[in-house]
Amino acid sequence: MEYLILILSLAGIVLGADFLVKGAVVVARKCRVSSFVIGAVIVGIGTSLPELVVSTVGAIGGNSEVAIGNVVGSNIFNVFAILGLTALFFPIAVSRENMKFEIPFCIAVSVLLMLLVYNFFVGGEPRLGRWDGAALFLVFTSFMWISLRRGKSSAATVGESVEEENKSLWFAAFSILGGLAALIVSSNFFVDEAVAIARKLGVSDAFISITLLACGTSLPELAASVTAAVKKDTDMALGNIIGSNIFNATMILGTASLITPLTTGKIGLVDYGAMILAAVLPMIFGIRGKITRFEGLLMLLCYAAYTWYIVTYVMAV
Repeated sequence: MEYLILILSLAGIVLGADFLVKGAVVVARKCRVSSFVIGAVIVGIGTSLPELVVSTVGAIGGNSEVAIGNVVGSNIFNVFAILGLTALFFPIAVSRENMKFEIPFCIAVSVLLMLLVYNFFVGGEPRLGRWDGAALFLVFTSFMWISLRRGKSSAATVGESVEEENKSLWFAAFSILGGLAALIVSSNFFVDEAVAIARKLGVSDAFISITLLACGTSLPELAASVTAAVKKDTDMALGNIIGSNIFNATMILGTASLITPLTTGKIGLVDYGAMILAAVLPMIFGIRGKITRFEGLLMLLCYAAYTWYIVTYVMAV
C-alpha cells in the first residue's frame, strides 16, 4: 500500500505540474511578462509551497533540523539534480539579464543565509533568530518587487503563441490553482510515505530532512521544470529553480525563524557549502549563454558526490 501511494502521488505531481506550467505560460503571454519571471515568481513560489509547509510545521513543532535541513537540502537538490537532469536532456538558455541580476541574487542570498546562521555579524552559537528571519523576509519582498518591475520592462522577450493567446485568464487561473493543489496534496502524500518508511529503518531527522524531505518537497520543481523544458520553455524552467531557491532561503526560513529561533543542529558547513556551490554553478556554466548537456551531467555528479557524503558520514553519526 505504501508503494502504491508513492506511485499515485508521483502521478499527481506530474499532472499538477503540467496544469501549473500551462496556466503560467498563458499568464505570461496575456500580461506581457517574461517567461523567466513567471517561472521565478508564480511557478517558483507555487512549487515551493511544500517546503513552506514542512519547514513551518517543523519550526512550530520545535524541530529546527527539519525546518533548516529541508530548505538547504531542497536548494541543493533543485540545482544539482533538477537543473542538471533538465539540462542533460534540454540544454538551458541563460540570458544576460539572468546573469546580471537573478543568478547573482541567488548566490548572495545563499551566502547571506550561511552568514546569518553562523552569526557572522553578531557572534554566538549557530542559529537563526527572529531578527535574522525579519532580514530574510525583507530580502524576499525586495526580490519580488524588483523581479516584477524587471519582468514588465522585458515584456518584449515574450514570444507569441496563437493557442495560448486564445485561452482566457480564467483558464489560466484554474490551471494554476488546480495544478498547485494537485502538487501540494500529492507531495504531502509522497513525503509522508517516504518518511514513514525511513523511520522504520531508524534514520535520523537530520538525514530525513536534508534528503528524503528535501527531495520529496522538491518534486513539484522537478515536474514543473521538466514540463516547461519539454514545452521548449527552458527560460521558465531556469526561473522556476532560481525563484524556488530564493523563496526557500528567504521567505520560508524567514517565516520559520520568526515563529521560533532555529538551531542548525547536524546541518553543517559542508551542507551550506554545497548549497552555495549549487547557487554558483549556474553563473559559471551560464557564461557562454547556455547550460549544456555535459554541464548538466556535471551537476548530477555533484549531487551523487554530496549524497555519498551524506550516506557515508551523516548516517554514520
